[in-house]
Amino acid sequence: MAFSLDPEIEQVLGPVFALMREAPRPASGDVAARRSVFDAGPDLLDRGRPFPAEVAPEYPGAIPVEDCYAGLRWLADHAERLGVDPKRLAVMGDSGGGGLAAGLAILARDRGISLARQILIYPMLDDRNVTPDPELEPTAMWTYADNVTAWDAVLGEERGADSVSASIAAARIADAAGLPPAYLEVGELDIFRDECLAYAQLLLQAGVSTEFHLHRGSPMAATSGDLTSARLCAHGRTGSACSGSCESDDFPCKHE
Repeated sequence: MAFSLDPEIEQVLGPVFALMREAPRPASGDVAARRSVFDAGPDLLDRGRPFPAEVAPEYPGAIPVEDCYAGLRWLADHAERLGVDPKRLAVMGDSGGGGLAAGLAILARDRGISLARQILIYPMLDDRNVTPDPELEPTAMWTYADNVTAWDAVLGEERGADSVSASIAAARIADAAGLPPAYLEVGELDIFRDECLAYAQLLLQAGVSTEFHLHRGSPMAATSGDLTSARLCAHGRTGSACSGSCESDDFPCKHE
């Protein structure tokens, strides 16, 4: 049986998929063209960035995760002055940022920073995930060609090689023991699904407490935390506009 989009998610993301089908996709490896497509596209989930990020290919390899580590190290070293409980430090990210958070958790363990949690939202974990799955391609918000382009930007010719560091592609980790407790979630139609499943299993087998959620009928960027305010109720309104008396299995909606 083929996978299909959750009907409510399809209501929200239908226009996005229509635009994706009509727009020409840049060639694999064309970073500039892909950036222009994503920058020009509808940003339903804009959460902003707290500071400029150094990203590949301008800053490849371990540079992004080492930048993250420098910030975490500074926070840990100044926790008392900032009024932060050093026993409650956590890392979090989604998609490529989720991959950075997973890599940061590995660096923190290896360099002596104790983390209370790693929160990984459809994280990008494995540079070897480049073979298209025909069941996932039709609804892929992030395509396999996008994945090849991104990993090539990060790793260049090293992509797929045995030498890739787990701090860059966390799925490469040989020993996950001692990593912080984890929360992972991913959509059933996300091309990161299988690598996230595998990573959760790897963590559990290493004795790392792990909570994992697989969202039925959800592509990338349509998991519970992302589309809560955008999902439509039976009256065609969004969660943020709820005010009446109807109920949905997914969230309370109140329109009458």
